[in-house]
Amino acid sequence: MKLFVSEGNPHCVKVLAGLEVTGVKCDVQLVSHEERVVPFLNRPVLPVLLLPSGQHLFSPNAICQYLFEVVGKEASDDGNQLLEWEATELQPAVLQALHMLMLQGKSGEAGTVLKGPLGWLEQYLSKRTTPFLTEETVAVADIVLWAALYPILSNSTFEAVVGELPSVRGWFKRVSQVPACEAAVQRVLQGKGLDALKNFLQKQPAPHIQRRDSPSSANATEMEDSELMMTEEEVEVAAQAWSKGLPDCSDSTQKKHPILPQEGKRNVLVTSALPYVNNVPHLGNIIGCVLSADVFARYGRLRGWNLLYVCGTDEYGTATENKAREEGLTPQEICDKYHAVHSSIYKWFQIDFDYFGRTTTEQQTEIAQDIFWRLHERGYLLEDVVEQLRCENCQRFLADRFVEGVCPHCKYPEARGDQCDKCGRLINAVELKEPQCKVCQQTPEIRSSKHLFLDLPKLEGELEQWLEKSMGSGDWTVNAKHITRSWLRDGLKPRCITRDLQWGTPVPHPDFSDKVFYVWFDAPIGYLSITANYTSEWEKWWKNPQQVELYNFMAKDNVPFHSVVFPCSLLGAQDNYTLVNNLVATEYLNYEDTKFSKSRGVGVFGDMAKDTGIPSDVWRFYLLYLRPEGQDSAFSWADMALKNNSELLNNLGNFINRAGMFVSKFFEGHVPEMVLQDEDKRLIAQVCWELKQYIQLLDKVRIRDALKCILNISRHGNQYIQVNEPWKKIKGGDDDRKRAGTVTGVSVNVACLLSAMLEPYMPTVSQTIRDQLQAPAHCARAMLYADRGFLCSLSAGHRIGTVSPLFQKLESEQIEALRKRFGGQQPDEETPTGKVPSSTVNSAQPKPPAAAAPAVNASVSAADPEKAKQLAAAVAKQVRTCAKCQIKNNPIIITIFPSTQ
Repeated sequence: MKLFVSEGNPHCVKVLAGLEVTGVKCDVQLVSHEERVVPFLNRPVLPVLLLPSGQHLFSPNAICQYLFEVVGKEASDDGNQLLEWEATELQPAVLQALHMLMLQGKSGEAGTVLKGPLGWLEQYLSKRTTPFLTEETVAVADIVLWAALYPILSNSTFEAVVGELPSVRGWFKRVSQVPACEAAVQRVLQGKGLDALKNFLQKQPAPHIQRRDSPSSANATEMEDSELMMTEEEVEVAAQAWSKGLPDCSDSTQKKHPILPQEGKRNVLVTSALPYVNNVPHLGNIIGCVLSADVFARYGRLRGWNLLYVCGTDEYGTATENKAREEGLTPQEICDKYHAVHSSIYKWFQIDFDYFGRTTTEQQTEIAQDIFWRLHERGYLLEDVVEQLRCENCQRFLADRFVEGVCPHCKYPEARGDQCDKCGRLINAVELKEPQCKVCQQTPEIRSSKHLFLDLPKLEGELEQWLEKSMGSGDWTVNAKHITRSWLRDGLKPRCITRDLQWGTPVPHPDFSDKVFYVWFDAPIGYLSITANYTSEWEKWWKNPQQVELYNFMAKDNVPFHSVVFPCSLLGAQDNYTLVNNLVATEYLNYEDTKFSKSRGVGVFGDMAKDTGIPSDVWRFYLLYLRPEGQDSAFSWADMALKNNSELLNNLGNFINRAGMFVSKFFEGHVPEMVLQDEDKRLIAQVCWELKQYIQLLDKVRIRDALKCILNISRHGNQYIQVNEPWKKIKGGDDDRKRAGTVTGVSVNVACLLSAMLEPYMPTVSQTIRDQLQAPAHCARAMLYADRGFLCSLSAGHRIGTVSPLFQKLESEQIEALRKRFGGQQPDEETPTGKVPSSTVNSAQPKPPAAAAPAVNASVSAADPEKAKQLAAAVAKQVRTCAKCQIKNNPIIITIFPSTQ
């Protein structure tokens, strides 16, 4: 390994201290700030760790984590949380404070910026009983936070402005006494103190931080500070680039299907976790999977990537059989019904799949059985006997979701056969106390059944080698890495891949012909089969790891299946499969102060959002604004109204509408001539910087943070208009009128840029802005493609269209009514067999298009054992027929995986 560092770079203190503390053997090379060590980045970045595999790590925190993991010192949960906080909260505040102090001489303001983060850290440390952040000894979090704070807490200038902070200073002193830390400081700062950082800071973009715990606002002082931090050279370069205007863009933005990998292109395959077909997705399901993936896919297409986005409904398994029994339908009828419901919901949310399919297809059977046989032939499958619950009344083994009982851990009376919803512990169904069959309410018996297992321990070494490479070179979220490592920590165990069910992909082995594949083995293969339904040349995507980058989007509960189990299946098959390069997992989105519950009427589900009268773009905006990236977040009606009225209406919409109205009202609908002054150039440079941040963040799949860049630009634009008052200058002399024209022209061009940046987030609003401005069709892609930056897309003389407001205010009465409507407390209706959840009797339940004629037309009471037996027999017959004949898909389609959120 080789570590590249530079003098005066505070980030290098982290990695050098980490290297010394861990004792990892590594060459260290000193280079200049301008050295481009990472060949595929278009900007110099340091420090960089070159791995033995040839891959590069260039995040200081990631390098430190890697070094500690090499010596077996993996970060704890608290440690990972602190590292996330340091990267998103502390480090931006430190850099801004250093800019203010070193380049502007504003020590007082610098201290104010640090007050919040340091106050939080003081509170955290005051509650700890260990001498260091998480343990009795120095851990990776100590090194990272200590190095970030070293320029602040080692300098007397900050002593008065940051306060006493006894807990912080005590901890800081203890870490500073570690010899490795002293050596790292000396190597980077060379005994020059803060002066050693000046050259590094002068070469960095002006920092602008937006803390999660503070309202999204930027006052005039903040904007002025940001502008003053721009060098004259940066301002002039940005202004010159802007003045060149849009280049010719011959590449067509129209999709040509089938989309296949192309030589010399960046080929990106995007999937989102396959949603269970048997339910209606709620807002948490939507943001966790399909919406996040949609934003990234739209962004990738604007960037000129050759990108395919696939998803579909996961239709086999216990959940589908269970739902079919509840509704008195066959499994195929349930699949047809809810596939149409899912398709309709995603269409309304403007999810732009290239293909949205389903797993009940002939291709699914062929591919899953081929992978099975390849694993079997290579010795990666085991046979073993499993104890299961069997209901003699229904004459069947009970899958996990067909049995409920008392949790053996927390005594919750309605625990499922696989997991307790109250304590979250995983359960083996035979461990349940007082188990009951969900179909007939009889007590099942424990019986033995022979099953097949995937030999994960045999594949563990190969998996770990692949994970090191994938995590080191790709963008894996912190929670994805942590969950994966937790699975590996205690060693992998063989995992059962078969089930005593009837609705599923048949196991082709003659000794197991009465079984189907377990859904966790079968469902991820749906990504491949759905792509195969899209194009017969599917292997060009899925057996082409040399040319294809794979991004998986999901909620955190699906991580192990995508990072451990499914990769083991593909590695064991030894057929050159494309494995995930970038695993993007969200935390959970809750509803107000509770969880979503269809049966209790709590929360907004996908089929209900349309009925609120709030446009889908506003739903998209708010869900993405609070996307749970580092920790769980909660949907709030009051907050949604606040964000709509402040960010969309008063900030973004106000700026775009004013810019367009000035052109229409003062210049007869034509963009006026623009003669740039220093103030205009500074705005252009500031907008350029925000655009670069937006691109860097979305390249790293930081979707929520990139959205803030859009709002920052419109805030700068509003301030620019307010300061220059074009509505007054237009009434003055020639010079004032020309000045009004320049301000108006620059503003309407910023509005055009915003339309491009909004396209991944709010596609309808984005197109509406371009229509109102009659902007060139290729302007969005022209500015985002190949990092061209902010360009003048509406030149002098360009005629715009009719301008009208983009957003409407959400009134408090409207929001309160919606809050009550979706707040729950809907009583369950009594039936002769007990309570039926309100979701199954609600007349507002979606009415999908009529499904194809079912193979079996059955309508039975879920509590009628005899009828249940008849239905089970019909299901078995239908499943075997399904394996032989192709099931036709609806022509929409992309790829997703079950979320238990």
